[in-house]
Amino acid sequence: MTEQLLDTIKTLTELHGAPGHERLVREYLIKRLSPLADEVLQDGLGGVFFVKKSKQDNAKRIMIAAHMDEVGFMVTDITEKGLLKFTEIGGWPADVLQAQKMKVLARDNKAYSGVIGSVPAHFRTGKEAAPQIKDMLLDVGAESKEQVLAMGIQIGDSIVPAVDFEQLTENRFLCKAWDNRYGCTIIVDLFEQLKDTNLPFDLYVGANVQEEVGLRGAGPSANMIKPDLAFVVDCSPANDTAGSNANGKLGEGTLVRIIDRTMILKPSFKQWLEEIYKANDIKHQYYTSPGGTDGGVIHTALQGIPTAVIGVPARYIHSNHTIFDIRDYYAARDGLLALLKDVNDEKIEYLKMN
Repeated sequence: MTEQLLDTIKTLTELHGAPGHERLVREYLIKRLSPLADEVLQDGLGGVFFVKKSKQDNAKRIMIAAHMDEVGFMVTDITEKGLLKFTEIGGWPADVLQAQKMKVLARDNKAYSGVIGSVPAHFRTGKEAAPQIKDMLLDVGAESKEQVLAMGIQIGDSIVPAVDFEQLTENRFLCKAWDNRYGCTIIVDLFEQLKDTNLPFDLYVGANVQEEVGLRGAGPSANMIKPDLAFVVDCSPANDTAGSNANGKLGEGTLVRIIDRTMILKPSFKQWLEEIYKANDIKHQYYTSPGGTDGGVIHTALQGIPTAVIGVPARYIHSNHTIFDIRDYYAARDGLLALLKDVNDEKIEYLKMN
């Protein structure tokens, strides 16, 4: 791994970007990719895309879409004792939250650390009910509501886990928000690698907002770009600690997502992925998901857009900590580069009509 890629992943995964509060991630992407883009587009919901124009007349449009947001929380009330009540933004299991360190992003972009309270063993009766998020409190060390407000924290501010990016072994890393800072990383990596390449299509690379709360940003961006072909780059939950029924194994390559609750991969698209991956020795694995991605909205936009998800697996997503394998990232990136090299007008029309 290059130092530049390592720094990109560290920066992106440590940024604060709950759904509807993605501004710091967007600012980073704009700063990093604007100098390389022929045009920068932003939709009204907050998604941002960077355009690399083809020299070919009437060029087709290809969209590569990540999403900026990570599952998080929003402050809903401040108690008189200076504790914060909150609600989830995105899917969270309640049993992973107590005693975890979090950060609140105030409106001046200052982040405050805190801990979700838990009852010490000394005070437990054994009759406690399973904790619910609506009953939890975030302790930022304040002594009163007035002190919280003086810190700049207000109702409506967002909360995400406080986790530092860390290398565990040669190939595996721990962080928060690999879902979906993986996607943000790969669009940066790809756009920089293609900066001096003449393409036979216009390339639109960027990231949507609010994916984690119902794929809300995908529609505005698809309507803005009107792509002929789309790739969604997103992270999926690995289930490889469960034995023989594993679905999504770390280190086994990029995911060929054949079905989820929002999209079925077109057989013609699946065949093309298989052909390119095999021809370029791209390690890949088949994946089914009970969840969904922005592809679920993009593929039904306009008159229908051929769409595939170029994914990677990671353990423990939608929790405070994620573990991923960098070899899966390389497989996804190199596979997507190989697919882009094979794209032409005839291929796009074939995927549309078959």
